[in-house]
Amino acid sequence: MKLTIPRFDLAKVLVIGDIMLDRYWHGATSRISPEAPVPVVKVGQIEDRPGGAGNVALNIATLGAPAWVIGATGDDEAADALQTRLEAAGIYCSFARIPGVPTITKLRVISQHQQLIRLDHEEAFDGLSPDVIEEKAIQLIQNLGAIVLSDYGKGTLQGCQQLIRLARSHNIPVLVDPKGTSFERYRGATVITPNLKEFETIVGPCRSEEELVSKGQQLLKDLELGALLITRSEHGMTLIRQNEPEVHFPARAREVFDVTGAGDTVISVLAASLAAGCGMPQAAGLANIAAGIVVAKLGTASVSMPELRREVNRELGAERGAVSPEQLMVAVEDARAHGEKVVFTNGCFDILHAGHVGYLEQARKQGDRLILAINGDESVTRLKGEGRPINPVDRRMAVLAGLEAVDWVVSFDEDTPEDLIRTIKPDVLVKGGDYSLDQVVGAPIVHEYGGEVKVLAFLDNCSTTAIVDKIRDEKEAQPA
Repeated sequence: MKLTIPRFDLAKVLVIGDIMLDRYWHGATSRISPEAPVPVVKVGQIEDRPGGAGNVALNIATLGAPAWVIGATGDDEAADALQTRLEAAGIYCSFARIPGVPTITKLRVISQHQQLIRLDHEEAFDGLSPDVIEEKAIQLIQNLGAIVLSDYGKGTLQGCQQLIRLARSHNIPVLVDPKGTSFERYRGATVITPNLKEFETIVGPCRSEEELVSKGQQLLKDLELGALLITRSEHGMTLIRQNEPEVHFPARAREVFDVTGAGDTVISVLAASLAAGCGMPQAAGLANIAAGIVVAKLGTASVSMPELRREVNRELGAERGAVSPEQLMVAVEDARAHGEKVVFTNGCFDILHAGHVGYLEQARKQGDRLILAINGDESVTRLKGEGRPINPVDRRMAVLAGLEAVDWVVSFDEDTPEDLIRTIKPDVLVKGGDYSLDQVVGAPIVHEYGGEVKVLAFLDNCSTTAIVDKIRDEKEAQPA
């Protein structure tokens, strides 16, 4: 399955659920308390992050998608801190503030990148009327691409069925991050995303892949669900749909640092991808990649668009090397998102020689990334004559892609790379040889949008044509 990044900016997602504040106290530990055998932490930094449904909304907004969040909080300083941080990320907040009940807060004390203790301040919002949450959802229902129900069992989602019926009446996909020992209240949802432990709590132990899929299919029928996406830790994820073969996604994390909030990331990327028009398998694939990114971070974290794009590039093999024009565009967008300066050069590069290598090393020094565009075989023949190229385009690309100075190699069939230059808009256009700046192909295009054009020299006495002519002369000089 080929993954692509959708237009997240067109995906409008509403998150409804249990909102909480994740508060972190960071500090150094150098001694044990004389009062008890516990470390003494000298707090040097206090950090607040939205958690629960707030973290889901933050993950969605970090992807560049419009996000709204509805949930219950206390009427206190923690709720103010949550609203401030969410609105700073461009998220519209609609809180049901309940006096006398504290906003759910989880305080984590961290020293030397290790969590020493977690302190929870919470009371369930048992007195909250489901109608209050539904009324807030009705006010925001227009033009939504997806609704996420983020259930942590704290009382906000007592009216799950009301919200699911509301979503279905407007043909809006509704995704649920479930909790508890019964999934009946999620009946009719588009997709639910339990982890393996939550899933087995409902259906019983699964001793094989076949049993997991069979029990998943039965749960789909029993609860009239569209799909199940089961997160399975080191075994990745499994997508189960009615009348469709299951899809297994391998775990992506190279190093698991902290799984806090990973489930939030999964449902966030899944929802934003569906809202942006992706099919369920592609949306699940993107969610799986995002989960691999977030578990390598400390604490409740989110995945940005550049991070996700870079991982997708790695998945497509477009991080470096020979690429298609489409792969190149994705790679260049990622490079620019990371503030990297893109350099472009071109040529036939039929027989690689020392002059080429030295020139490409010089070109690479003009920025952070080097694109090498080479003429296709027919283009080389038109430019150089019959008998050229000596090496076909796939071999030339393979050799050039192996050079340390070159990030991406792409071919073009036209006589000049002007169309590529217009599309890519490199920051620097470089050409080797005895040219004036106005003679460089593509220079007017680059100058028009404010880019740089530079001419660099090849090494003396290095030329593919000279090498070919020498071989031919020596062959002709040999006795018949």
